[in-house]
Amino acid sequence: MRSLMFSKQSTVVFVVILLAVCSVIARTQKMQRIHAGTWGGQHIQIIVGAKSATIEYDCATGTIQGPLVVDSEGNFKLRGTHRMQRGGPVRADDTQRDQPVTYTGSIKANTMTLNLKIGDSDVETFTLEKGKEGELVRCK
Repeated sequence: MRSLMFSKQSTVVFVVILLAVCSVIARTQKMQRIHAGTWGGQHIQIIVGAKSATIEYDCATGTIQGPLVVDSEGNFKLRGTHRMQRGGPVRADDTQRDQPVTYTGSIKANTMTLNLKIGDSDVETFTLEKGKEGELVRCK
């Protein structure tokens, strides 16, 4: 009788572990990479590579490192950096620092909605299209 009870407990543990592994695999398979190439919109351009992306704004730049993926519904939350720029000559003692940022948004067909959140600041939202050059107005 004791071996039968142990067997039932072992079976339950095995089934729970199997379900957990299947759940992780299903979530991993639902994640899709963001299509590589240029995404552009007003005041922004993103160039997506295999493992990173570079972002250009009118007066700033940014980067995203790591897997560039969206979930099964096209949503993403990515971490990266943001560096403000300004017009005019650059002073020798001017040190520009990268700020940590969170990029969230979604992709539906060839349109990306990107939300930029820097620290406690308000969220800036951009709309980009795949294959389109960004419409940038550089700082002067």
